[in-house]
Amino acid sequence: MQEHKILGGEEWCAFEGLGIPAIKARVDSGAKTSSIQANNIKVIYRNAVEYVQFEVNPLQDSRSITLHCEARLVDRRMVKSSLGIAEERLVVATKIRLGADIFETELTLAKRDTMEYRMLLGRSALSDRYLIDPARSFTQGDLEQEELDRLYASFKPERTGLKIALLASNPELYSNKRIVEAAEARGHEIVFLNVELAYMKLDAQAPQIRYRGGNILNEFDAVIPRIKPSVTFYGCALIRQFDNLGVYCLNTAESISQSRDKLFASQLFSRNDINIPITGFAKSPNDTKDLIKMVNGAPLIIKLLESTQGKGVVLAETNKAAESVINAFKSVQTNILVQEFIKEANGQDIRCFVVNGKVVASMQRQAEKGEFRSNLHQGGKASRIKITPEERRLAIKAAKVLNLTVAGVDIIRSNKGPLLLEVNSSPGLEGIEKATGKDIADSMIRCIEKKLKYNPEPVATV
Repeated sequence: MQEHKILGGEEWCAFEGLGIPAIKARVDSGAKTSSIQANNIKVIYRNAVEYVQFEVNPLQDSRSITLHCEARLVDRRMVKSSLGIAEERLVVATKIRLGADIFETELTLAKRDTMEYRMLLGRSALSDRYLIDPARSFTQGDLEQEELDRLYASFKPERTGLKIALLASNPELYSNKRIVEAAEARGHEIVFLNVELAYMKLDAQAPQIRYRGGNILNEFDAVIPRIKPSVTFYGCALIRQFDNLGVYCLNTAESISQSRDKLFASQLFSRNDINIPITGFAKSPNDTKDLIKMVNGAPLIIKLLESTQGKGVVLAETNKAAESVINAFKSVQTNILVQEFIKEANGQDIRCFVVNGKVVASMQRQAEKGEFRSNLHQGGKASRIKITPEERRLAIKAAKVLNLTVAGVDIIRSNKGPLLLEVNSSPGLEGIEKATGKDIADSMIRCIEKKLKYNPEPVATV
């Protein structure tokens, strides 16, 4: 009886025929065929035989190295992604080195930069060869960072790019990690700055921004602001200071402030002929009944002016309930908006991601059964959607009205046509990148390059 080797939950592989000296793989017995992250996939013919040319970013959490690969095409298969979406993938054949073993295997090419691991090792490659102990890792040999650096030293591009600051609060958020990854992949230096650890010197002759310990921040070409709502005032003050120092800001302080003020933003939209759900605002609780009637009565939406990500948003299903909620808010001097409820939307809305006047990705969000809010962090489900030309124009115009270079524009479909819900100046990337497969972080970095008229040198590849 053949003795099987033991594999852990993750292992290092190599594909010498593809020019990949090392790639970390998750051992996934639930997947029949192994898969590898691939971009710019192209089928070519050589002597009447089909081959596939593609690019691989082999290092996890990094796109600073791009390898050009080519392999024989052996099949086209429908594969379900981790989101449950079926898609056609190309299948190539190549030799894999796993520890001391070298054998032929098949790989499906997965067109997703958002894979946690750059490679999944499926059961067809493991059958009759290995047993799996998921509690262990790298049973066939681990690679220290020093060895990994040596293997990829000749592929690393020289840093001749821009110096960019990412002004945010949490470096571990998916969106912030993806932006850092995309900037480094384009050959730029990017530094994470915590909003609350920066401070300013206001002086006509020598204005400054300093950071934790007195470091003067005076070398940045651009700033990407991702300001959480609780620090909007201070974050916008920092952005204005960067602007005073001649640093390009992807979104301006004014545009962020306007987007966060839901009442002012709604007034701007109305003034610019952008259709929104009928909205009411009043100070006196004496006018509550007429306020409710003005937005076509219950059911209706009540939202705090400073609400974000669906928080501070209430559905009042009857006029009596609406009166109670409105009067309760007003009794504590809290500003609210009252908005008509679009029943025919069935808990669905559309998020359009706009970068530099173009919709680069769109997804549909569906609320959980019994819920009316479709926010992903509250249980909503996301899927790719093809928007109409009218919806595209609406998203672009809404971002333009607020002067936002980067914006998440939320639209709802109604019997009256598409209506604008709101515009987010720091939209998250995770849900929409995973739902659409689009590299939005890269679009943001390319936008900065275009604004600064930066012509990058070719990135080192193999």
